[in-house]
Amino acid sequence: MAEREEWNDAQARVALRRLFDTAIAAADPRKVLAAQLPPKPTRGRCIVVGGGKSAAMMAAALEDAWPDVKLEGTVVTRHGHSVPTRRIEVIEASHPVPDANSERGAYRLLERVKGLGPEDLVIALMSGGASALLAAPAPGLTLADKQAINRALLASGATISEMNIVRKHLSAIKGGRLAAAAAPARVITLAISDVPGDDPAVIGSGPTVADPSTFADARAVIARYRVTPPAAVTARLRDDGDETPKPGSLPPEDYRMIATPVMALRAAAEAAREMGLTPLILGDALEGEAKEVGILMAGIARSIQSHGYPTRTPALLLSGGETTVTLGGGPTGRGGRNTEFLLGLAVALDGAHGAWAIAGDTDGIDGIEDVAGALLTPDTLARARSRGLDPRTMLAGHDSHTLFGLIGDQIVTGPTLTNVNDFRAILIN
Repeated sequence: MAEREEWNDAQARVALRRLFDTAIAAADPRKVLAAQLPPKPTRGRCIVVGGGKSAAMMAAALEDAWPDVKLEGTVVTRHGHSVPTRRIEVIEASHPVPDANSERGAYRLLERVKGLGPEDLVIALMSGGASALLAAPAPGLTLADKQAINRALLASGATISEMNIVRKHLSAIKGGRLAAAAAPARVITLAISDVPGDDPAVIGSGPTVADPSTFADARAVIARYRVTPPAAVTARLRDDGDETPKPGSLPPEDYRMIATPVMALRAAAEAAREMGLTPLILGDALEGEAKEVGILMAGIARSIQSHGYPTRTPALLLSGGETTVTLGGGPTGRGGRNTEFLLGLAVALDGAHGAWAIAGDTDGIDGIEDVAGALLTPDTLARARSRGLDPRTMLAGHDSHTLFGLIGDQIVTGPTLTNVNDFRAILIN
């Protein structure tokens, strides 16, 4: 497609939404799971276990791929993310803070893999959200303890990797404990990555993966973010004698990534080229405070417009990963990391001509809202102010969902049933 001289608002909006949808489609389990399956088992039992926002869809895709294999098992997914399955049980639970079903589901998985032999096969289906959805408290802890520490970590600004270090050491299933419970059965994990770097030990807190982190590492995260945990959690984290399974202590891992953030970004980049844009993938593992990342991206956009560096116009900056939002002690509004990124970007661009952006979580949920993300246009700030809104005050109060909702630029997809973390695209004339 020939390059456009100028993009107008309608064209840019359509293009950005198409790119977001392309990124999501690239991680659809119905399209990518079958190619990663091992040969069909010919003897022994085939047990399916799993957790995450995509777990039910992955289970359905497995059933479609192996209609003639006797499958049995259980997966746990978020409320509203279930799909019909024929042979694999689906339990719905709460995310991002676990509930009683999270606890029940985790123990159900442990029951499913108990007493297996070397001829049996366990297929573990893991995707983003599994850490909260599989909440089997370690000895001495209650579900209330895990809920309290989860809430504190979510508000602290800790990265997903740091949060999962703590979660693994408070769990009876994470950090390789599910794989240990399944031994001596063969375990194959099929995963959709939602974490920076696609580290198997971090995805869902690694229930089937040996854990290199320690109780000391978990204590360091608690101290770093000045989190005050329940007394039982503090006592548990002093118990260095009940460490998670370490590398070398479990059978060799067979861990297969069926979809990752970079796959989604590459698919979007190809679609962008077809639109006449010059895509530049900045990375699939960007972290940091959401609004600060927005300010940084604004600087890159201005450089492209003014100097043609680091790429030429019409350009598209693509990035993935998971930013954070650190809540202060004051009142907060309705927001998520993607809309906070966009509002930070908008304030920094200050109405600059020729810059549009989209940011959203590929699972369809930005934070705890049923909003995937939002669109930013050159007149976002002007339209907000015309409604009596103060963008800077709303950014400071973490009220970005409210702002984008009132100007009609929220992106609502509903549950996408996949999750390769956040998707950000900035279109620059």
